[in-house]
Amino acid sequence: MAIDKNKIEQAIRLFLEGIGEDPNREGLRDTPKRVAKMWEEFESHGEFNMTVFEDVGSYDEMVVVRDIQFFSFCEHHLLPFFGKAHVAYIPDKKVCGLSKIVRVVNKFSYRPQVQERLTAEIAEFLEKELQPKGVAVVMEAIHLCMAMRGVRNPDSVTVTSKLTGRFLECQKTREEFLNLINSHKKL
Repeated sequence: MAIDKNKIEQAIRLFLEGIGEDPNREGLRDTPKRVAKMWEEFESHGEFNMTVFEDVGSYDEMVVVRDIQFFSFCEHHLLPFFGKAHVAYIPDKKVCGLSKIVRVVNKFSYRPQVQERLTAEIAEFLEKELQPKGVAVVMEAIHLCMAMRGVRNPDSVTVTSKLTGRFLECQKTREEFLNLINSHKKL
């Protein structure tokens, strides 16, 4: 997905004018360029090398990375939603570098999105890349489109999940994952 910085800058100028602001006043003069640069930065999160290791011995237990901070934009209102992602998989001959789990979350979150699709895209990407025995993704988020407009309920937290393989089929595995992500002990 290539961005067009000029179009973004033009759109932000028009937006500012549309809400009655002067895009030439001191505080807003560089805002169109800043917004275009921000989206250019967001686009860079999508590109990374998925490091996969195939010689992991006999390790076939759960790998969990929890409390991954993420930020995204509601595609309906272009307001942020943000929170924590908890991701797990059960290897089947392949593991990935742990930082790659965070990069996968970032790859799909830094764009206009809905939380339900975001959750599924993370799980589906890991399924494709790692071919594990199962993937589990739980995302918890605060949506500013609900907190500061509409129902104006800032305390609501939206939780979505996507489970595949053993996480979906085996209640014990699912419970173990949920216990691990809910045991909020900080290191």
